[in-house]
Order: sequence, then structure tokens, then C-alpha cells
Amino acid sequence: MAYRDILKNGIRTFDDLEKWLIGQKARVDRRLEQVIAKYPMRVNTYYLSLIEKVNDGIWKQAIPDVEELEHYMDLTEDPLDEEGDIPLGGPRTIIHRYPDRVLLFVSIECAMYCRFCTRKRKVGDDLKTPSKEDIMRGIEYIASHEDIRDVLISGGDPLLIANKRLDEILGALREIKHLDLIRIGTRVPCVWPQKIVEDQEFLEVLKKHIPRTLKDPQLFINTHFNHPNEITEQSYQAVKLLRQLGIPIGNQTVLLKGVNDDTDVMRDLVHGLGRMGIKPYYLYYADFVEGTGHFRTEINKGKEICRDLCGATTGFLRPVYVVDGQGGRGKVPVDLGYSEGISEDKRGGIITSPIGLGKVYVNDPIEKVEGKPLRHNPNRK
Repeated sequence: MAYRDILKNGIRTFDDLEKWLIGQKARVDRRLEQVIAKYPMRVNTYYLSLIEKVNDGIWKQAIPDVEELEHYMDLTEDPLDEEGDIPLGGPRTIIHRYPDRVLLFVSIECAMYCRFCTRKRKVGDDLKTPSKEDIMRGIEYIASHEDIRDVLISGGDPLLIANKRLDEILGALREIKHLDLIRIGTRVPCVWPQKIVEDQEFLEVLKKHIPRTLKDPQLFINTHFNHPNEITEQSYQAVKLLRQLGIPIGNQTVLLKGVNDDTDVMRDLVHGLGRMGIKPYYLYYADFVEGTGHFRTEINKGKEICRDLCGATTGFLRPVYVVDGQGGRGKVPVDLGYSEGISEDKRGGIITSPIGLGKVYVNDPIEKVEGKPLRHNPNRK
């Protein structure tokens, strides 16, 4: 099947899902129609083929769940306050949280819509597609701020935009003299590797933007594998092509209940990444996103897993466990003195912003509630 057909023939509507669930002899809950209406669904045929049984680690990431309609205390649509980090007056394609780094938002589309996505509020919503003009305004913003040395091209997934548009974006960024790094955040190597293997034009675009001298910004790819069953021969071939171009690849994993909240599963994952030549980078405590309460673990679980990996795997394959602090406080490495009280006997605790934005209490475990009350956080400054 041609790589484009893998997306075209996936499931996107409730009717698609109902037929597929019946084929899997799984129960069809009519409330899933409400879930899909609120949070768009796309599961391509390749990723569907990785599901081995109902509610396995692949199923949970891709197939909607009625739990997405439940309200949990402390969960919001934009827990990281990304909207608050958009520069005053725009451009709305820029999220500028860290002094020397920005995120450039270029797409609302993904090859597979993850049910735990931190941008459930906007990904898959065609009305929020950034225009070419908005993207170029974002690049002009980067060019006018010489303190910015690192740009993360994100979305959605940047590899879902047209090759010509990606080429234009990379070319414009490479012209900015004060940039050291250009990163692309993508899940395509994991969920749609055929795009990379079969789209020669795409590979030629990347090849154009590989640095030739130390003055050129280094191109990185950050990808996203969460479970060892996502590591396949197809994903390996895609990653191999990227590495042959000379692109360093890192991986960010989200800690998800029932998917990878187990040391053995995580060990298998990082070992598989190592075989592919990918450096495990972050293990994220799942963001406090509305509609994801059923994925949450105790905050100590990530510390426990990373501690268990010490001595049990190659040192550089052990990811850094981080909590992305509510309110845009930045990624907090909880093992580096930025947390208080996060332990087995006190599962919640206080995390301190590494970029000087105060402290916030992480309530653990979060509570399921009937409504969505307005709550004042006294720690927010």
C-alpha cells in the first residue's frame, strides 16, 4: 500500500470505529461518538496493525475511550499555558517560554491522533490551521530576537505539511545567523514510517538542510515512541534513512497508565530505541490535560522506573524524568533538586520552576469530579 493510502484508509469517524470494533469483537459504546466529536480521531492502517489485543499499550494510545469525557480536578485544556506564552500581539505561531528557545507551530494535523495529546484543544481542528503568512511572521519574530538560539518546529506534526512548505520553513530558518539548533518534533517515524521510506522528495528536502559547516544550525529530530511494540522493522528502516542523512535523533516518552508504567516495559522500550540508534531523552509525567485523567500515574512512578533502570541498562539509554509545570513554568527534572516531597510516602509535592517562575503544588492523585470547578492556585505568581 502506498504511504498516502495508509492515511486515507485509516479510521476517522464513529462509523469507521464502530465497524472496526465489531470486527475486533469489542464492545461498542455509543458515547464514543461524543468523544470523537470533542477530540478528533485518526488511526492509520499501519498503527492499527500494531494492536495485538483489546486495551493493549497500542490500543490505549489510539482508540478513543469514554473516560476522555470525565472531569478530573486540576486538569485543563491548556495546563502549560501555551496561549499565555504567545508574544503579546502575536504571531500566534510562536510559543516563547524559555529565554533562548521558541516553539514554531506549523500544523494541526497528525498521522495518528494520540488520545493523551497535550494539545487536544487544537490538534485536528481545521479551523486552527496556521497559514503560510502566520508561519512566516513567526520566522520573522525569531529573526528579530537574537537571544533565540534554538527553534522547535512542532504542531500537530510538521511532517504532515507539504514538502515544499517544510522546505521553505527550514530554508528561512537556516538564514537566521544567531540560530544554533533547528529541531523537528514528529511522531511520523513511529506511527507512519512509510512516509519517510517512500517519499524520496521529503528526504531530498531534509538533505538540503543538513549543516555543511559549523556556522550552519544543526538539524535535530525529536521523535516519540511510548511502547516497545511500536519498534518494528518499518520504523527501523525510517529511522535508518534519517540517520544516514546525518540527523541526530532523540526520543521523548510520556508515562501512561496501562501503557508503559512498568519498569520491564520501559527497559524493553529504551533497549529497542538503542538498537535503532535513537537516544532516549525525556520521560514525561503526563501533562494535566483535560480528557486524559485515565492515563495518569502517581508522580513517583516515573522516579521509581528511572531508579530501577540505573544499573539495569546502558547509562545513556536512561531518560531524564521531568514534570512540565502547570502554568508554563517549564520542564522540571525532578531528580535535580527542583522537587520537594515527591516520594513513595508523599506522592504529591512541590516543584520549582527552573526558569524562575516560582513553585506549584502537584496534587497526586488527582480526583475525579462531577463538574469542573474554578480553583485558585495560591502558588501561582
